[in-house]
Amino acid sequence: MSTASVSFRPGTVLADLLPASRVRDIALVAGGAALTGLAAQIAVPVPGSPVPVTGQTFAALLVGTAFGARRGFLSLGLYALLGAAGLPWFAGGTSGAGGASFGYVLGMLLAATLVGALARRGADRSVARTAGTMVLGSAVVYAVGVPYLMAATGMSAGAAVAAGLTPFLIGDALKAALAMGVLPATWKLVGRRG
Repeated sequence: MSTASVSFRPGTVLADLLPASRVRDIALVAGGAALTGLAAQIAVPVPGSPVPVTGQTFAALLVGTAFGARRGFLSLGLYALLGAAGLPWFAGGTSGAGGASFGYVLGMLLAATLVGALARRGADRSVARTAGTMVLGSAVVYAVGVPYLMAATGMSAGAAVAAGLTPFLIGDALKAALAMGVLPATWKLVGRRG
């Protein structure tokens, strides 16, 4: 079977283009967790917010989209479990489940699963569909992260939105734009190689 026919088969995500094996899946899950942990180290403090701008949301959405729902969930689950257990790979080298930003980690777990399921339906093959996928994934991250921020800090809903959502919208738009370029372009490249 040629790469081109595999790349455009319904239900295929980019990771499925690699030869199938248990070793592949374990390597992808561990690699996805590690990528997210590395991306979390790109952290820029936001004045007035306990939540920094990081690369981890982009990594989580990219992992989910490229790996599919199951492997995306397992990757982000591994990332969350190891970080909660003390591995210092959350934003800025932190760890633990009690921090104000841990809700965003949980949101990323759900978001990676959602975008992975959408990618299996071809949501990463065009610029417009990738944009919609990234917006939905980001919305899930905030739907969990902002209420957790409220609970962890005692902030009001308005204060949590001001500190945990509004400052990140421009960065999320840039991350979505990057994904809109990378994912469809990768599918086109794979199709040309076949």
